[in-house]
Amino acid sequence: MVSDPRQLFRIVFHLQRWALRFLALIFVLALLLLLRRFHTVNTELVPERGGTYIEGSVSQFQPLNPWFTVTNNVNRDIVSLVFSGLLKYNPESKKIEDDLATVAISRDGRVYTLTLKDNILWHDSTPGEPHPVTPEDVLFTFQTVQNAEFPNTLLRENFRGVSVEKVDARTVRFVLDEPYSFFASNLTLGLLPKRSFEGVPIRKIDQALDFGLKPIGAGPYAFKSLVQTDLSTEVTLERFPRPIDPDYFIKRIVFRIFPDYATLLADIRNLDGVRLVPRNDKGEPIVPRRFVAINYTLPQYVALFFNLGHPVLQDPKLRLGLQLGTNKQAIVDTLGESVIVDTPLLELDTSNWRYNYDPTAAQGALFESKWNLPEKARLQRLLEIRETNFTGALHADPIVLLDTGAALTLTGSLTQVKMGATVNGIPIQQQPSASGSWIVALPTTGGTGSLKLGQNLVQLLDPKGTVIDTVYVWRTTNTREYRRASAEQILLQQFMDSRSSVLPPDQRITVQNLAVEQGMLRRRVPNDKTDVRVNDRGQRLTLRLLTSSSPPTYRKTAEVIRDQWAALGVEVVLDVPDTRSAFEKKLISRDYDILLFGQSLLDNLDSYPYWHSDGIQHLEDSPTGLRLDAYNFSQYSSFQADALLTQIRQTFNEGERQEALSELRKVLAEDVPAVFLYSPLYTFAYHQDVHNVSIGHPSLHSDRFLTLHKWYILQERQFKPGKSWWSFLPWLFSVQ
Repeated sequence: MVSDPRQLFRIVFHLQRWALRFLALIFVLALLLLLRRFHTVNTELVPERGGTYIEGSVSQFQPLNPWFTVTNNVNRDIVSLVFSGLLKYNPESKKIEDDLATVAISRDGRVYTLTLKDNILWHDSTPGEPHPVTPEDVLFTFQTVQNAEFPNTLLRENFRGVSVEKVDARTVRFVLDEPYSFFASNLTLGLLPKRSFEGVPIRKIDQALDFGLKPIGAGPYAFKSLVQTDLSTEVTLERFPRPIDPDYFIKRIVFRIFPDYATLLADIRNLDGVRLVPRNDKGEPIVPRRFVAINYTLPQYVALFFNLGHPVLQDPKLRLGLQLGTNKQAIVDTLGESVIVDTPLLELDTSNWRYNYDPTAAQGALFESKWNLPEKARLQRLLEIRETNFTGALHADPIVLLDTGAALTLTGSLTQVKMGATVNGIPIQQQPSASGSWIVALPTTGGTGSLKLGQNLVQLLDPKGTVIDTVYVWRTTNTREYRRASAEQILLQQFMDSRSSVLPPDQRITVQNLAVEQGMLRRRVPNDKTDVRVNDRGQRLTLRLLTSSSPPTYRKTAEVIRDQWAALGVEVVLDVPDTRSAFEKKLISRDYDILLFGQSLLDNLDSYPYWHSDGIQHLEDSPTGLRLDAYNFSQYSSFQADALLTQIRQTFNEGERQEALSELRKVLAEDVPAVFLYSPLYTFAYHQDVHNVSIGHPSLHSDRFLTLHKWYILQERQFKPGKSWWSFLPWLFSVQ
């Protein structure tokens, strides 16, 4: 017990003080929790400017110049941010819109007037020495491309028949020889500063490495550095503010270019995005789970192009049969793809027009072609022999078993044949035992009229040497062969009785029930493979299919096609050159029966270069005269298609364009110049800490950066409209 009251008071006071401290702590914690809850409820996360986006890719770095970027290469991605064109493609609206300039198009569609926007500067500008984009830069960019010595001939073709001129200090004008509704797409080409190329000969402008390794553009990001590390090549870009831009949140972009995907994955923890992610056998993207994968397609298709310059493929029934016999679903399943394509006119909705895989219809189309399965050709030949042998003045069994030294006796009526006639050069004799009949014996020992082993043509000639009648006799000395030939004759009779409905339905046979073995018909069994079709001259239907070794999916697709068409009786020989140059040499010279390859329509979806007869390669030209821009891989020529393609290019009326596209679809469907297979599926992946990523409908892989102004990495909390810390007390008393 405590005897001293003062000591008791001190103990009580001490306990009260600790109790007050505890209550104060509880109060502070409660207040902090309330403040935190208030802040969370009354604020929202918003993008914050800053941060670095690091993207990995598998490729090889090349000098940066929009004149010489390689399609689908990472260089095009970098160039799309460093350089800007007069106009740009919007992947969300799928339209061409203003960029560095505004555009006005004349009513006849031949004159494009571009007015540069105010205060557009090149990246080498400084506060003391600004370097503005001028009409002279525009003229330099496009007139250089048009120069005959310009090294990129394919790009030069885009501006053939176009004149460009300066109007005033901010305006340039493009005048076309004829209307071209897709010309605006050509004006998305990145502009280059004139003064950076002073003194550089045009023919060597692709060798201007000083510019290519430290480029100067007018795009939303400026080139900062190029660094080679042990793992990758790093290109760093930094934000370059422009008055024409919306707000960009990401300050810096680093492109890391790796030699292979395994090396990229080894450094995946340092990446925010991955370009062109490969997929496994199940079609799943090969990236860690913390990455978000976006699948997308480009306006591209992979097709089998029939070389219509080769006589064998000029048979429309053959082409139709090959199309109907192509199982596109099996192809995309094998490749891990998903988008089947049936027409090169990708802007059309063809959901109700698909040529479905139909092997029965395919066999029917091929049945009507000049190429027949061996069993049909053999059956047709047997029917012809039977009709020949049992009509006319001369009759004979189509098969005989005769040893050497024996003779085949043939007889006939003297009412049809006069004495003095011969059979295979042997005079006929009057048959003693049958008045009014003649007889002849054909030897097997050689000499005049002798029957050889195998097929023999036996002819009856009148005394003047004119052919009266003909029969075919197949001779053998082998009992086993004779039994096979006899069984074939029984099948022939069964087929004839089936066709004339003499036999009951369950006993009837068709050509599909027959197979050829060692040159003779027999009944088909379930494990019989389809033989190769032949024509009337006995030539086999063998087609050489050319494709590229890159990407590997082309070879895999070709192997599936080979197996599918084998079931149709078509032999496909694959030709996959080891090098890109060897493939391109065969492609340009049209050294193939069928080409498996892809084509890209870009943002304007213009099919003219690929299907108009202007794109045909004229092989009569010298090898050095063959065109690199001859994109009509099928050598397809159609007056009707040409007229529609020209109309689609020249009209600015959307209704007329759609009507012409629908009509062109029908023409291509009827002519079957190619079998369209699929549109490749691509995957882009980004880390979950990168926000608001969308890519819309890109026409190129680099188009994903056309929405970059919406992306952000850093975030901060801001009070919602009408809220602040002063709102805490009202909020507190309103909390239930």
